[in-house]
Amino acid sequence: MDTATSQDSGRISYREAVEDDVPALVPLIESAYRGDSSRAGWTTEADILQGQRTDAEGVRAVITTPGSRMMVVERDGEIVACCQLEHRGAAAYFGMFAVRPEHQGGGLGRRIIAEAERRVREIWDAREMHMTVISVREELIAWYERRGYRRTGEMSPFPYGDERFGVPQRDDLQFELLVKELV
Repeated sequence: MDTATSQDSGRISYREAVEDDVPALVPLIESAYRGDSSRAGWTTEADILQGQRTDAEGVRAVITTPGSRMMVVERDGEIVACCQLEHRGAAAYFGMFAVRPEHQGGGLGRRIIAEAERRVREIWDAREMHMTVISVREELIAWYERRGYRRTGEMSPFPYGDERFGVPQRDDLQFELLVKELV
């Protein structure tokens, strides 16, 4: 278990999720993206998507699928964040990144993504990290760009009609691939 401490953040630890974490992870992910609670943070998608962000089945699949894992982040023993890491050949995929809204804006996300990048290099010898972000999320994309990710212009369609991913509030949603070389 890796741990780090900072004056304003308490003791942070990272671990791999287990199936028993699913009941805590689903509401964490939902709180960071959907509904009124997500508006307390800056990563909300509440204005562009309603409905669910994920479900227990989706989170369990990340935890149990070979070549995939969910990294759990705890602060003083409480789950405050998570992210999906998936091995994809020479690259790794970073997704399902969620930080509790009340813990956003203080540098925790930056620490988590750096740890995720370190882990995929160490575990899978990944040379790149890939992620997809809804292309209209300019503020979020800019945050990733400040972390060294670059926009590729490569788009993939939003799964309109599949409410497992939410109910779109606009008709121009698509995902853009962001890539970072891991040195």
